[in-house]
Amino acid sequence: MIGMQRWSLPPVLFLMCLLFLLPNHGQKLDANAESNSDELVDPPKVEEKLGAVPHGLSTDSDVVKREAESMSKKRLRSNAEKFEFQAEVSRLMDIIINSLYSNKDIFLRELISNASDALDKIRFLSLTDKEILGEGDDTKLEIKIKLDKENKILSIRDRGVGMTKEDLINNLGTLAKSGTSAFMDKMQTGDDLNLIGQFGVGFYSVYLVADYVEVISKHNDDKQYVWESKADGAFAISEDTYNEPLGRGTEIRLHLKDEAGEYLEESKLKDLVKKYSEFINFPIYLWASKEVDDSSDDEDEQESTDDEEQKLKTKTVEQMTYDWERLNDVKAIWLRSPKEVTNEEYVKFYQSLSKDFGDEKPMAWSHFNAEGDVEFKAVLFVPPKAPTDLYENYHTVNRSNLKLYVRRVFISDEFDELLPKYLMFLMGLVDSDTLPLNVSREMLQQHESLKTIKKKLIRKAFDMLRKLAEEDPDESSDDKDKKEVEDSKGNDEKRGQYTKFWNEFGKSIKLGIVEDATNRDRLAKLLRFETTKTDGKLTTLDKYISRMKSGQKDIFYITGPNKEQLKKSPFLERLKKKNYEVIIFTEPVDEYLMQYLMDYENKKFQSVSKEGLKLGKDSNDKEIKESFKELTKWWKETLASEDVDDVTISNRLADTPCVVVTSKYGWSANMERIMQSQTLSETGRQGYTRGKRVLEINARHPIVKELRERVAQDPKDASVKTMAQLMYLTALMESGFMLPDPKDFASRIYESVKTSLSISRDAAVDEDDEVKETPEEAESEKQTKEESHEDVKDEL
Repeated sequence: MIGMQRWSLPPVLFLMCLLFLLPNHGQKLDANAESNSDELVDPPKVEEKLGAVPHGLSTDSDVVKREAESMSKKRLRSNAEKFEFQAEVSRLMDIIINSLYSNKDIFLRELISNASDALDKIRFLSLTDKEILGEGDDTKLEIKIKLDKENKILSIRDRGVGMTKEDLINNLGTLAKSGTSAFMDKMQTGDDLNLIGQFGVGFYSVYLVADYVEVISKHNDDKQYVWESKADGAFAISEDTYNEPLGRGTEIRLHLKDEAGEYLEESKLKDLVKKYSEFINFPIYLWASKEVDDSSDDEDEQESTDDEEQKLKTKTVEQMTYDWERLNDVKAIWLRSPKEVTNEEYVKFYQSLSKDFGDEKPMAWSHFNAEGDVEFKAVLFVPPKAPTDLYENYHTVNRSNLKLYVRRVFISDEFDELLPKYLMFLMGLVDSDTLPLNVSREMLQQHESLKTIKKKLIRKAFDMLRKLAEEDPDESSDDKDKKEVEDSKGNDEKRGQYTKFWNEFGKSIKLGIVEDATNRDRLAKLLRFETTKTDGKLTTLDKYISRMKSGQKDIFYITGPNKEQLKKSPFLERLKKKNYEVIIFTEPVDEYLMQYLMDYENKKFQSVSKEGLKLGKDSNDKEIKESFKELTKWWKETLASEDVDDVTISNRLADTPCVVVTSKYGWSANMERIMQSQTLSETGRQGYTRGKRVLEINARHPIVKELRERVAQDPKDASVKTMAQLMYLTALMESGFMLPDPKDFASRIYESVKTSLSISRDAAVDEDDEVKETPEEAESEKQTKEESHEDVKDEL
């Protein structure tokens, strides 16, 4: 009996130990209930330096082990309550995954946006209840991103309002049940806090990159729960006894697909946050690695002949450490009052937008808040230089430098509706708190609100450009005002700024006049050009009108390939003598511009190279026309084969015998040249739009007077007809037209030279004396050809 009692004690102790260990073992069995035979995955090792993590995000070995049990298998927890997705959600998820989002990168934008909204909600609640934020790390309103390369898990954590179990079911399992919308209805705060949503449609974009998702959330009014789903039509929710306590907020864990491994790279995540979320109103941190030099002191005692001394030797070892790195350090200056923002801050902000960190500053900027049906804040910049390819493929390629944000969340920079194409050179952003977000932020471009935003942006852009001109001393027309501006401080920075703008972006203003009928008058005030009186300086339409001669009804202009040729044009001869000012247009777009800019301030535009030019009447105009009536009639008949519609007496010539003008609404000579140079132009169809050609003759010129006498003597004289045809072709060329047959024109010139030199028309050119080739020369030429042929074969 004594022996049996002695041997029964150890079993009793063993049973007691076993009962003591059973609770923990039960948890492990429960966590791995679906496959009891599977071995637990070894948890990742936690470095000692992880102590730098705030307490709320700290991780001990037990937590890591429990996470490994629940996540590594990508299976729903066995003790979780199962739910089916609403039918609409299942269909929506299919649409999103397959077609709605063209760019998978935006999943991170959506999650950060949702996290920001949750932080906005708790911040708003804390205004009336400070205790709602809790204590310690829970008071830090921030977003943290962490990745686990070994298990292919990407985590996004916020300390926002969090979700209850009911919130998880309603917000993530059904459609049109946004937690933020319900919150805003309850608080009745109006449009000011019409947030995107704690979780809306955008949440489901996570399945673009993940095949299993966990949402761990803790609300102040409920326990911590886990929502999990594999996008297979069902989701599960369970009380969270596996993960570390969040305190408050939400953590989303994405178990990435094999093809989404790029999102486990720190550099990729940094780029995405920088692109989409750098202006989020809360700090965004990434658990990032970096190499540091770990220096340790090593004392070695060395002996010398005199005495012993210690020398400190430093050993440097590169060690990998981890710490939280803030990714969005650029301040959202548009949220501040324009009066509070310095010029240096605007320049720095422009550099962050344009990624241009050169020495040149933007030429101008406009910072404003718009209120009304759609409220938004915006900052517009005029870049210091135009891109070299700004106007290449202008009508086929969408180029937008304006970014759209909604509550500091980047939506897109490809909204054609925000600005017209001719203002696409402007750079900046628009941030709206009231834009509604329905199916996807990518679908916003179809919303009516953008039309309202566009109108206000255009008006503010015009105001900015007009101010740029007004502040430029070189643009001042009044000497007194100009002197005051010159004496003002900081004048040198603004001098010549509008001229610089015009040289870089003037073509955009002209394209705007062509494309935007609504704002044509406003754009016309921004036009700059040279005239025959400005000596190379730019002027405006208003200044031109102020200098018009008494009785002048039209604004005169001329178009051509370059300024030097136009200043010597025969079309300007009489105008210069009568002291009229003429606008000089030298760009191809100017031809299109003047087809749409018909008048300005009740003054019509008149091309000096077209019909309809009126310079006042001479007292003897009727007598001159009558005296040259026979000549003009004869000349028109002589040029019947040249497609000339009429021959008239000119009122625009002074020293030139004749010019060729076109009809008022037809193509000018310059326009014909432009159209003929087009790659896909059809010459056969150009005759319909080319315009009528009229030969205008100078009745005061001696050549024309002599021609009239010759015609009166013998209208059938062949030499006189040849002379008349030659004068027409010369006038055609001098007027800017392309000759239909240059060879024929050259032959006529040579015949005229012969006549002037009294050389007979029958005089022939001397023929060359033929020299026979010797056999040696023929052999040498043959050998050269063969060697050349061999060289070509070798190269091939």
